[in-house]
Amino acid sequence: MTTESLTFRSDVTVELVKSSASDADVLFAARVSTAGEQSLDELKKDPERSKGLINYLLRDRHGSPFEHNSMTFFVSAPIFVFREFMRHRVGWSYNEESGRYRELEPVFYVPDTSRKLVQQGRPGKYVFVEGTPGQHESVSSTLRESYEQAYAAYQKLLAEGVAREVARSALPVGLYSSMYATCNARSLMHFLGLRTQHELAKVPSFPQREIEMVGEKLEAEWAKLMPLTHAAFNANGRVAP
Repeated sequence: MTTESLTFRSDVTVELVKSSASDADVLFAARVSTAGEQSLDELKKDPERSKGLINYLLRDRHGSPFEHNSMTFFVSAPIFVFREFMRHRVGWSYNEESGRYRELEPVFYVPDTSRKLVQQGRPGKYVFVEGTPGQHESVSSTLRESYEQAYAAYQKLLAEGVAREVARSALPVGLYSSMYATCNARSLMHFLGLRTQHELAKVPSFPQREIEMVGEKLEAEWAKLMPLTHAAFNANGRVAP
C-alpha cells in the first residue's frame, strides 16, 4: 500500500436527494387550528402573502408547523463528523454505509491550510487560532503516514480472511463515510443553531469546523426550498422554534 493508493480530502459533500418542503407547508399546518379543512387552500396561495405568519410562528416559538415537510440529504464526511451529527436524534433519520457489509474505501480527511489548528484558553472558554506553516505541514504529513499504515493493516487482515466487521477496527475516525440523513425544517433549524456560527445568532455556538462545513451546505439547500422560513429563522436570532 502506497500513499498514491489513498485519496485525501479536505471538503465534505452534501447533496439534496429528495424533498417535500415549502413555505406553504408551514402555513397550512398552522392555520388548521382556526380554518380546519379550509387550511388546505393555503397550498394554492402565494406564501409571500403570509410571510408575517411564518415570522410570528418563529418569533413566538410555535414549532410544530415547521415539522410538516421532509428533506433527505446524501452526506459524505469523516467518521468523526458523523459521530457528532448523530447526536441530533429528534426529527432526524439516518442510514450510514456499513463496514460490516462492504470493504471501506481508502478516502481520508486531511485539513487544508484554512483550518485553524491551535486551541487557546480553558475548556468552555477557548478560541482556535491559525497554526504555523510548520504545524500545517506536520498535520498533513503525520496524518497521511498514519492513514497509510492504518489502511495497510486493514487490507492485511482482510487478505488473511478476517471478517470485515473485525478488520475495520484498524481504521481511524478520519476515514470518510457516507449516509442518508432525513429531517424536517424544525429539526434542521435546531441543528444549524448548534452547529454553525453566524453573526445573527442570539445564542453563541462553538461548533467544530468540519461539522459546520456540513451545516453550511445543508442550510444552502434548505434556503432554496423554504426561503421565507429561512429568512424568518435569521430574523429571529437563528433559534429553533
